[in-house]
Amino acid sequence: MELPQLEAPRVADTSFEGDYVAFSPAGVPGKGEFCCVACGYGAVVRCELPPCPMCGEQLWERAAWSPFRRASRTG
Repeated sequence: MELPQLEAPRVADTSFEGDYVAFSPAGVPGKGEFCCVACGYGAVVRCELPPCPMCGEQLWERAAWSPFRRASRTG
C-alpha cells in the first residue's frame, strides 16, 4: 500500500512591499491592538479575535503603531 505524499506547509509571502494590509478574520488567534475594518472600532486582544461588538463585522486589521501615540494623549 502506497502512502500519499504530504504537501509542504504554506507560508505567507511577506516579501511584498507596498500598501498591503493584512486582514484577520474573527475566530483566529490574535494578540495586540486591532481595528474593525467596517466601523473602525478598536480592540486590544490577547486570545482570539471576536466579531466586532459595535457592528458585527468579522474582519480586523492591526492598528497602526506609533511609539509616540500614548505620549501624545497625556497632553
